[in-house]
Amino acid sequence: MNDKPIFIIDDDDEDLEFIKNALFELNVENEIIVFDDGLKFIDFIKKTQNRAFFILCDINMHKKNGLELKKIIFDDEELRVKCVPFIFLSTSGASREVMKAYSYGVQGYFIKPDTLAKTKEMLEFIMKYWSHSVHPIS
Repeated sequence: MNDKPIFIIDDDDEDLEFIKNALFELNVENEIIVFDDGLKFIDFIKKTQNRAFFILCDINMHKKNGLELKKIIFDDEELRVKCVPFIFLSTSGASREVMKAYSYGVQGYFIKPDTLAKTKEMLEFIMKYWSHSVHPIS
């Protein structure tokens, strides 16, 4: 598998624990870097040379929602290439949000599962897919 870090952007502590537990049970060895605020992520990603294995981002966050964050990234050519793959993981499957997400170049949109087993299955699928995919900046 890819040894780059996994970035998670989510301000819900319970959801974060669920995701981290699923990754732990999958024996994921990648570094997990968590941001509870999209602006903190933007600040970090602008300053680092780190490339992500993938980025998981919630949509419904307090300070800057995921769609606003993805628009900032989409509008900046350097960030747009640097932030691939960017995947939304949300409780909302509203078609309007899904369409907007894809219009900003998101590489995936998943509904947050309601069990640890389903979360593990989804994350395992995402990890396998992106470990076999060629990234724009490898």
